[in-house]
Amino acid sequence: MKNALTEFTFLSVCARLVLAVCAGGLIGYGRTRKSRTTGLRTFSLTALGAALSVLIAAYEYEMMLGDWALIVAQAGLKFDASRFAAAVIGGIGFLAAGSIIAMPHQQVEGLTTATGLFASVCMGIAAGAGFYWAVLLSIFLIILALEVMQPLERKIQRRLRNITFAVEFESIENIDDISAVIRDLSAVIQDIDIERTNPEGDKNPSAVFRVRMAKKHLSHTAMLSSIAEQTYVYSIEEIV
Repeated sequence: MKNALTEFTFLSVCARLVLAVCAGGLIGYGRTRKSRTTGLRTFSLTALGAALSVLIAAYEYEMMLGDWALIVAQAGLKFDASRFAAAVIGGIGFLAAGSIIAMPHQQVEGLTTATGLFASVCMGIAAGAGFYWAVLLSIFLIILALEVMQPLERKIQRRLRNITFAVEFESIENIDDISAVIRDLSAVIQDIDIERTNPEGDKNPSAVFRVRMAKKHLSHTAMLSSIAEQTYVYSIEEIV
């Protein structure tokens, strides 16, 4: 059975393609549950395509040693199977870039999804090459990074002294008032990025504050609540 899965046979081709689809689907399922634009089908198809590209390379290599051997000898052709995998890894950049979206307040969303797609493609290449143990280990590690580490990352961020938040307020003069509230909490303002200043426009003025909190006031919620309580503040959002 082991030789049947490692050799280039119909059974091994089926096993590698099915493994690639299932592995990509397992990773994509978590993204689907979180309503990401790239989910189960996208990850399954990218892993399948990567596995198929390596199998095509293996097929051409087998044919060049077999049915095409005479033609190859006459033409003096050389074969490099690694170029297929390299082309897939380079091409996935276009698909991954499409999942990265620019958000308000200079935020970028989709980087984790893009790197997940890249890892899924590499996993598909491993499946196509018959590197089964690497695929199984990759499934565990990728899911660990995408699913398990997310709440841990948020917990770490909550314990950090640095906080960044966007505030929408009534008038541009309110920046001084907000700064005073921050200083009352013994925090240090590192940077203020004013986004909108036109009070006559359709939207209210807004700014992004980067603040380093004092050790005795480490609660992100307390900081945001103190500012939100001000009558001139319309909205406040932490940027993570």
